[in-house]
Amino acid sequence: MKRLAISAGGAVLSVLVICLVWQGLISGFGLDPFITRGPLDVWRYLTSGDSAERHLLLDASVVTGRDAVIGMVSGTVAGLVASIVFVLYRGVEQAVMPIAMALRAVPLVAMTPLIALVFGRGLLSVTVIAGIVTFFPVLVNVVLALRAVPASSFDLMRAYGASTSATLWKVQFPSALPSLFAALRIAAPLALVGALLAEWLTTGQGLGYLMLQSVTTFELDRMWAAVTIVTVASIVLYGAISAAEQLALARYAPDRDRTL
Repeated sequence: MKRLAISAGGAVLSVLVICLVWQGLISGFGLDPFITRGPLDVWRYLTSGDSAERHLLLDASVVTGRDAVIGMVSGTVAGLVASIVFVLYRGVEQAVMPIAMALRAVPLVAMTPLIALVFGRGLLSVTVIAGIVTFFPVLVNVVLALRAVPASSFDLMRAYGASTSATLWKVQFPSALPSLFAALRIAAPLALVGALLAEWLTTGQGLGYLMLQSVTTFELDRMWAAVTIVTVASIVLYGAISAAEQLALARYAPDRDRTL
């Protein structure tokens, strides 16, 4: 409970800092109030505005949250599987990793229309896009962590006659947990961005499309509210992953947890 409270407090503090900086920029630079909205303006819009607008934002937020979470989970699973295969079979890594890095160099905006053409304009397309931005951080970090285990640990497992799979699950994978969660902290906001991009360019649903539509129709209150929801959702995801990391390390890697 203490770990969860610390993570929740960090998330709340991050939101407060962002709101203070946001309001400070508006006041310090004298930005046009016709275009810009402050934290209090967004709060009033979300709490005392039109109920239909609130329902619209809520429905869009649920869609975007679903898209981002499904994409992040899919990308994480794919990244873990690929990491294990690369560690066990070095030849596969040497053949596939350069191709994967070359594909990652292609801007996601350029890949999105092609992905929509191949996978359709539905949830599968959004999952692929959000999964791509999650896959590569997980892959790179976990592969390096799985190989960074001290040689003495491998020697001990061999002395006990442990198989390669037993060594992987009992030694290498627990040691890689901090790197996995570090990759997820990076990937969580990126998964949201990927989901927004897919909604903007392909599905016509969720906060991504709602933000685009709001700019087109000059519904600035709705646009600022949507941006705020995305920002808060990114902080909440980051905090949830940090809390899960503390719980997982306390269970599977207590020595590593004490060094954090």
